[in-house]
Amino acid sequence: MKNEPIFRGVATALITPLNESGVDYETFGRLIDWQIEQGINAIVIAGTTGEGSTLTDEEHKECIRFSVERAAGRVPIIAGTGSNDTAYAIELSRYACEVGADALLVVTPYYNKATQNGLIAMYTAIADASTKPVILYNVPSRTGVSIEPATYAALAAHPNIAAIKEANGNISKIVETASLVGGKLDIYSGNDDQVVPILSMGGMGVISVLSNIMPAQTVAMCDKWFAGDIAGAAAMQCELLPIINALFSEVNPIPVKAAMAAMGWGENYLRLPLTPMEDAHWQKLAALMREQGLID
Repeated sequence: MKNEPIFRGVATALITPLNESGVDYETFGRLIDWQIEQGINAIVIAGTTGEGSTLTDEEHKECIRFSVERAAGRVPIIAGTGSNDTAYAIELSRYACEVGADALLVVTPYYNKATQNGLIAMYTAIADASTKPVILYNVPSRTGVSIEPATYAALAAHPNIAAIKEANGNISKIVETASLVGGKLDIYSGNDDQVVPILSMGGMGVISVLSNIMPAQTVAMCDKWFAGDIAGAAAMQCELLPIINALFSEVNPIPVKAAMAAMGWGENYLRLPLTPMEDAHWQKLAALMREQGLID
């Protein structure tokens, strides 16, 4: 499973279009098609940005199945199957494998947290149950627990554990991780403001929120890097920073949901405890989107 990367470049952590009736599959399908047409390299379904934590079990599974069918092999579909309940994560992971997802994105166990030994045991159990490669997802600001570099090194020996989505925000820790797992686990940035820095450490790309609204531009940034245009990639990282920051002016996915609705991708509908974007933050984001030609 580790011979080839799951993807190189940009995977969009896709929103899930919702309305009062549930998942808006008509918009969801068009959105998947548009992302692929824009040149995206992979799509993550039902992750943090996809509001996986508030989808019902039936919705979560159907979003994965639907996306696999809609993508029809054009790009890899990566299913968000993590949970603070390991048994449920295993159930979701097995289902995603059965319906044809290309890989799994498994977040650290929120609320329960876990020791580093607990993380090793949890990820080993999920990877043992999977027939597809697993991406470890580290986002301590949301879950309250962080995967340590030595833990990555221990998990790298598992044949089904292929990659890391690193969103700890700590470049020093990421450098330490790269020194321990280089050649064993692919590293993807989990933060849009750190794509080029992580590429410089041998990273394989980014699992992106920004690419929901600017897929072609996000891909172009990575393509510049891989083509050897380091200065061009760095310049794009800096140029995109204001809109990246605006997309995180409130907790994700509140801003990107507002942005996508303004672009015509369904309703600006979120499930509690998420609420619509505050107007002052929206006005700043909208102004930046107008500068980019994303909305009128």
